[in-house]
Amino acid sequence: MPAHLILGGARSGKSRYAETLALGTGLPVTVIATAEALDAEMASRIRRHQQDRPHAWRTVETPLALADALRREAQLGRCVIVDCLTLWLMNLMADADTLASALDADALPRLRAERAALLDCLPGLRGDVLLVANELGLGLVPETPLGRLFRDEAGRLNQSVAALCGRVTFVAAGLPLALKG
Repeated sequence: MPAHLILGGARSGKSRYAETLALGTGLPVTVIATAEALDAEMASRIRRHQQDRPHAWRTVETPLALADALRREAQLGRCVIVDCLTLWLMNLMADADTLASALDADALPRLRAERAALLDCLPGLRGDVLLVANELGLGLVPETPLGRLFRDEAGRLNQSVAALCGRVTFVAAGLPLALKG
């Protein structure tokens, strides 16, 4: 079954929508969590997400090697939620040694390699795969070159993933709008 991309802004309800879809499958669910608790506020957000999920769901923390985790976890008879692609992208950009001097993603080889691996694995995944990502292109233009690079890379990633997914849904104010499929 082709993957399903779920896009939305901050606090739009996209994660909750993905969780509702996962519950509806009746399958065992694994959440591939890409967030890292690097400060108290992020640790609190992560705890809140964990508490909102059913206790039977497995969580696999994967801040960087997402394609590897998806190849392992996405199997027939299982549902996988990736929450979220945008944090994964941020982790890859923050992982770069030369990020301060990079003006485009071509200067970030790990980002290029991990993105290519993700896009390569998506068409062959088995089971139900729900990918959550932020839509950043509807807001203000970031003030810094690094902020603009991140926004641009997130937009490119979302476009590439959407092209490979059988379904794409945009969520605003908790309301899903089917864009594809």
